Amino acid sequence: MRTTVLAAALALLVAAPLHAAQPTRIPDTALARAAQLQAQALRDDTGWKTVEALTTEVGPRLAGSEADARAVEWAKARFKALGFDRVWTEPVTFPKWERRSESAQVLGAHAQALHVTALGGSPGGTIEGEVVRFDSLEALQQAAPGSLAGKIAFVDVPMPRSRSGEGYGQVGSKIRGAGPSAAARAGAIGYLMRSAGTDMHRNPHTGISRFQPGVTPIPMAALSLPDADQLTRLVALGPTRVKLALDCGWNGEYTSQNVIGEITGRSKPNEVVVIGGHLDSWDLGTGAIDDGAGVAITMAAGHLIAQLPKAQRPARSLRVIAFANEEQGLWGGRAYAEAHKAQLRQHQIGAESDFGAGRIYAFKADVPAHAQAALAQIAQALAPLGITAGSAGEEACGPDLSPFHALGMACAGLAQDGTDYFDYHHTPDDTLDKIDPAALAQNVAAYVTFAYLAADADGDFGSAPKPEAAAPAAK
Repeated sequence: MRTTVLAAALALLVAAPLHAAQPTRIPDTALARAAQLQAQALRDDTGWKTVEALTTEVGPRLAGSEADARAVEWAKARFKALGFDRVWTEPVTFPKWERRSESAQVLGAHAQALHVTALGGSPGGTIEGEVVRFDSLEALQQAAPGSLAGKIAFVDVPMPRSRSGEGYGQVGSKIRGAGPSAAARAGAIGYLMRSAGTDMHRNPHTGISRFQPGVTPIPMAALSLPDADQLTRLVALGPTRVKLALDCGWNGEYTSQNVIGEITGRSKPNEVVVIGGHLDSWDLGTGAIDDGAGVAITMAAGHLIAQLPKAQRPARSLRVIAFANEEQGLWGGRAYAEAHKAQLRQHQIGAESDFGAGRIYAFKADVPAHAQAALAQIAQALAPLGITAGSAGEEACGPDLSPFHALGMACAGLAQDGTDYFDYHHTPDDTLDKIDPAALAQNVAAYVTFAYLAADADGDFGSAPKPEAAAPAAK
């Protein structure tokens, strides 16, 4: 009996943590300094000057293009000019997709041009065929194999407008991602979709798509919203033939770079808080809101902290990352997670700005119970900016940080007002004039507040390898 009890007690000791996590809190001195930085950020124009420089000096930055390389050099120079202590790059290799030309015309009695753009990942080719319209992705997916032989599938589903942008995941990207493969499986020779957008301009919205394994790729393109409406009316009149000509496609591999700037922490320099945005953009506009703004917001936040005397800097280092090739599959984010997974515990928490430059209205994070009080302190510090606290435990992570979050890094989200974001997203209208300098400054103020407080917290936010992430992959 005694042996059994002793064995059970030992088992409990092995299973239990050596000590419970101490509550994380933020010192009063850090809160006071963050308030000063916040006020300074609202008066500072570094964010505006940075996004202006990127979109003017480099312009559109399609991953793998000549401008991609120029953007990397621009980012390295900008980090140095903004006072970051360390600046370096890490390679990111990916398949290279190129766009050269694109057009579409209605043929026959109602002949006219349609405004289209190739979806990223589309093969090139010129096709002609009758258009078959579907009012849902599900309807297309139910089409029998061979039923669309020689025809062009057209999925016409409006995307709802919302502050959070939730319609993009529910409608836009889902149809763009799954529609082409469904069309090809049914025998279609081409695919058209109503753009994933909320505007009514004749500007089609591009974006990446991929074909499922075993599916032969077909030309795929997005129609501007007015042209999608026009094609719907034409199909209602009777059989409608369209010619789609796309000169685009994959062309080998390219190695770009994640560009990283770091401000050394006062007493725990090997621990880091990560913020950032993605440096690449699509090629139709100048990549101002997607994601020049995110790069500028986080660079500017870092710049304000870099200006502090070393004794006033936060305990941990602040790392700002300009990620490579987010648009075509989170390549930079995945490369960073792979390169730094051994230092996961040293990554205190991260946040990414990749939803334009609208005012931030909410703050949320998924952190363990021992860090909830510190989270509440950060939320209170953000309140003067008109930012409310989200629900405890609410999932929050930017796209490029999601691969590292999946391994166990703590993430926070500063939710931007995206009411008009999808009017411009992935279109020729993604240009500097769409950014409000005052709203941009509010973003910088929020990010510098969050970054400073997280980096100076006494205690952690729960970054630790997840059991499923740590387990060896099945063979």
